[in-house]
Amino acid sequence: MADNISAVTDSEFESTVLKSDKPVLVDFWAEWCGPCKQVAPILDEIAGQHGDQITFVKMNVDENPVTPASYKVTGIPTINVYQGGEVVKTIVGARPKATLLKELADFIG
Repeated sequence: MADNISAVTDSEFESTVLKSDKPVLVDFWAEWCGPCKQVAPILDEIAGQHGDQITFVKMNVDENPVTPASYKVTGIPTINVYQGGEVVKTIVGARPKATLLKELADFIG
């Protein structure tokens, strides 16, 4: 699906996301979610351009229910940016590329 975005699981979440030394964007998605499919290629494109500044990963909420539940992810797509083990940005719903870039400007300056 996405060349620049790797999948992360519940068991890898802490080491991959929370302990990362740079910001990590997590795309919470599901196979059956239409808006998730709309936003995936946009995120992949942004990851290709800014992957040196922010790490991009995606988590399938159906296969990994623990992490989304612990961060109260109730609607998808939900995009969380984690920095220093904390959620510093949450974007719920599909957005056009320009809007996503604006929302992520603090991290991909």
